[in-house]
Amino acid sequence: MSNPEAVLARMREYMVGPTRFMNLYACFELGIVEALRKEPGLTAAGLGAAVGAKPDAVEQLLHLLVKEGFVALDEATGGYTLDTLGDVAESDLQRVLTFMGMMKTGMLRQLYYLTDSVSTGAVVGLKELYGFEGTMFQAAAEVEEVRDAWGPLAQSETASVYPWFFRSFDVPAGARVLDVQGGNGLGAIMTCQTKGSPGLRVTTFDRPAMEAECLRNFEAQGVAEQCSFAGGDAMESLPGGYDVMLLKHFVDMYDKDEVLTLFRNAHRALEPGGQIVVLAPVYPEDIRDADDYQADFFPAYILGCVVGRGGLQKVSTYRGWLEQSGFEVTSVRAKDPADIPPDAIINRVVICATKAG
Repeated sequence: MSNPEAVLARMREYMVGPTRFMNLYACFELGIVEALRKEPGLTAAGLGAAVGAKPDAVEQLLHLLVKEGFVALDEATGGYTLDTLGDVAESDLQRVLTFMGMMKTGMLRQLYYLTDSVSTGAVVGLKELYGFEGTMFQAAAEVEEVRDAWGPLAQSETASVYPWFFRSFDVPAGARVLDVQGGNGLGAIMTCQTKGSPGLRVTTFDRPAMEAECLRNFEAQGVAEQCSFAGGDAMESLPGGYDVMLLKHFVDMYDKDEVLTLFRNAHRALEPGGQIVVLAPVYPEDIRDADDYQADFFPAYILGCVVGRGGLQKVSTYRGWLEQSGFEVTSVRAKDPADIPPDAIINRVVICATKAG
């Protein structure tokens, strides 16, 4: 039975979401949290002097942090100290702040145009804010503010994900590997470093404009003899003769028909018995899982800020699409829950499938 009161109360949580986010993040941006770390017990007046803000405004911002238990207030002295925030490791806190920084600079203003982005299938916020028509990935190469917001998070995510990813699948000795939409060549380099064997050859496939950067990176990392570059559009065709194809980080940026096109192009290009390896965030099989936050984040992020189309799928959906494309799924691997920090939003899996027939 419907409970209108509960529905309205839940909607209130959405109404205060943006204000709650910015209130907390402003306390870090202003330096209030750092000032308390250095000198516990500062009053609002002392904090105001330390961060260059009016004491009254500082006190207002700290109400939320006191309410949440992040900061403690001594009512007798008016002094503030870090409460539960003081127990968080600096490296963990920095990871969260990197993500929050991306959300502020790379998402909040663009999401004003979410409805328009969904209607047009393009990231309208990039055009309205920066005069840029294209995706966030393309904008990051040309717009400094977008690059500064997205770059640190991309580096942090890569450092966290790639070691696990390359442990999650095998590459036959002497195989030919194609890293589809491999960007600057990092995936090819790590394939050589983690899956090295006599005769192993790895090709980065991406837009022709990426070739010079890739070749420089291959040379710098000492893998130029094993790695090469091929330019093209994965939606049109993929070069043939490969034993393994890596599809990392981008399958969720396409709609169903496009993903099927990618899978079918991969199937045509792979040698008999060849393997496709897909790295992607996925929804839980029961989307109502209260412990999974991906439905809270990704639709708005992908549609309103990144590409204007696409979105996450369930493992069962990817399995069905791979089977439609002529593959047999052989394994699905997820990170050990013990290795996933409690602040994580993204839940990725590695799906391995073999070319059938």
